[in-house]
Amino acid sequence: MSRIQTTFEKLKLHQRKALIPFITAGDPAPKLTVPLLHALVEAGADVLELGVPFSDPMADGPTIQRASERALKHGISLRGVLDMVAEFRQRDAHTPVVLMGYGNPIEAMGWETFAKRCAEVGVDGALTVDFPPEESLEAFAHLEAHGVDPIFLLAPTTSDERIAAVAKLARGYVYYVSLKGVTGAGNLDLSAIEEKMPHLRRYLDLPIGVGFGIRDAATAHAVSRLCDGVVVGSRIVQEIESSTEENVIANVGRLVRELRLAIDQA
Repeated sequence: MSRIQTTFEKLKLHQRKALIPFITAGDPAPKLTVPLLHALVEAGADVLELGVPFSDPMADGPTIQRASERALKHGISLRGVLDMVAEFRQRDAHTPVVLMGYGNPIEAMGWETFAKRCAEVGVDGALTVDFPPEESLEAFAHLEAHGVDPIFLLAPTTSDERIAAVAKLARGYVYYVSLKGVTGAGNLDLSAIEEKMPHLRRYLDLPIGVGFGIRDAATAHAVSRLCDGVVVGSRIVQEIESSTEENVIANVGRLVRELRLAIDQA
């Protein structure tokens, strides 16, 4: 049983919802990524999404784009991100880590090499924003061969045919994009999410995490009542961007504790 599956089953047993924070590897500085990951866990994170910096992050809004730019200026590569996960695993053998990014860096490394290295360092899942299920069978076969869960995005505009295709391939959990647009954009329509969840569950047996546009504890509280996990990215990256290297870990920890409390109160 994968770490992701184990985590969601334990949460379900205790009638709790997952908190899934996102940070970009190498932002604000490479030396701070692993300490930030540990701080997220200590503050109540259940699953960690670690962004792989990319020069053309088309699904991301300005906040996460800037995070990628800062990380790339530090020379962060996919191999470097995998090394960070290996370092994180020296202290934490239990918290699931999902790499989130785009296909180009993985294509350059090679999917088989990537999947093997993920297994070696303790990556539990990979979410590749620009790899649709129809074109990903060979790539994701390498992930499954090495015990790495392929994570997929679904959106309000996703067709039933695509949802069914994702249901066949996805492992771990599915990430539902709660609004049309890029990360950090717009305001959530909670009624639309509530309406969509039963429809998705007709196709999916996996847990569903909801993200994009969750900007505060109140929204996290409301969304957590509708799904299995709450994904928070841009708001945390904003906190990183507005902090100094000296206080970023404390500031991010405080924010994530607020989100954790709000979700638990739901």
